[in-house]
Amino acid sequence: MDTIFALASARGKAGVAVFRLSGPLAHDAVRALCGSLPEVRQASVRRLVWQGDVLDDALVLIFAEGRSFTGEAAAELQVHGSTAVIQAVARALSEMPGLRQADPGEFTRRALENGRLDLAQVEGLADLIEAETEAQRRQAQRVLSGVIGKRAEGWRKTLIRAAALNEATIDFADEDVPADVAPEVTRLLGELIGDLQREVEGSRVAERLRDGFEVAIIGSPNSGKSTLINALSGRDAAITSDSPGTTRDVIEVRMDLNGLPVTFLDTAGLRDTADKVELIGIERALSRAQAADLRIFLLDAPGEALRLDPLPEDLIVLGKADLRAGMPGVSGLTGLGLDTLIGAVVQVLSQRVARTGVMTRARHRIAIMRAIEAMESAQAEINKPGGRSELVAADLWMAIRALDMLVGRLDVENLLDEIFASFCIGK
Repeated sequence: MDTIFALASARGKAGVAVFRLSGPLAHDAVRALCGSLPEVRQASVRRLVWQGDVLDDALVLIFAEGRSFTGEAAAELQVHGSTAVIQAVARALSEMPGLRQADPGEFTRRALENGRLDLAQVEGLADLIEAETEAQRRQAQRVLSGVIGKRAEGWRKTLIRAAALNEATIDFADEDVPADVAPEVTRLLGELIGDLQREVEGSRVAERLRDGFEVAIIGSPNSGKSTLINALSGRDAAITSDSPGTTRDVIEVRMDLNGLPVTFLDTAGLRDTADKVELIGIERALSRAQAADLRIFLLDAPGEALRLDPLPEDLIVLGKADLRAGMPGVSGLTGLGLDTLIGAVVQVLSQRVARTGVMTRARHRIAIMRAIEAMESAQAEINKPGGRSELVAADLWMAIRALDMLVGRLDVENLLDEIFASFCIGK
């Protein structure tokens, strides 16, 4: 492979800037700048000189092949973070024979290709880079730790055990097989299908946590929805007016609620209208509200009829509480009841997060569902009078293949460009 280098820290002025190098010439490149190398994995200050020009005094780290992030011989140069120093070091590295600027995500891609990470860990790393809240960070860190790969390996071993038992009836069809293996294979598949179904159930919430929850505020015109979303966001995100029908489109405000990524949606007031533009806004409001993870029904008056059926966890709140002394509710104008409402939203979403699995992407869920489908097909064939072991074997290997795709053992080339495009150059 080529030897690659890149600035791994953010561009712009900073106290320290970090360059990463990886590949067969990484150590030679550092030696060309420093004259000598520090001990492996021991940071040492070295003066960087290129073609007689002193570039900077840098903290240098050397990593041996097999002991680095990429699995290759690698190095890091921690230099002063001025624009001039960064440009000078980058220019020197680019002038060295055999070195080139890394592509986006190329360091991580090499870690994948060299077996340092599996595909699920790569996705976890991408999520960690993008994490905005504490809950997202914890979830991404768990995936990066390799928990998906460990579980997939356990499931795979169970499937291979079932496949081996089944194939014994094929390989020794003309001989006496010690016992009927069907009950054991059926038991193994039943337990495994149960485990995988629980992962599928938890994966949907994990996906929402990764992307962010949506909470729609819905109600009749002038019920205080826009004032409430302004109060939640702490800014004038939505136009407020005494005139009904002011909000025509869906207004989104993204927030961090106790570590949970939440986007509140201010929607058009729900009412009967002949105004074509307002009617489009109402249709959009209903569509987004139905797709949202949680709905807040903001009532304009006690006992007001709802134009959308609430789900069990939806919140029904009386608005304009500042005008209704002694009645529980919320007021975006004064902030009355705001903390209580936020607490209720956090409680509902936190309870969902507590039930999350480790699968965080639609790709993970689809792979598991394919494995379940193949195993259920195998069970049906086993239980069928005159069921054929050859068909059971084919189904079991299809299930194993689906789990292999989960961690990137095969058929993932079409995914890699999309995944690594989201990485920065130095990662």
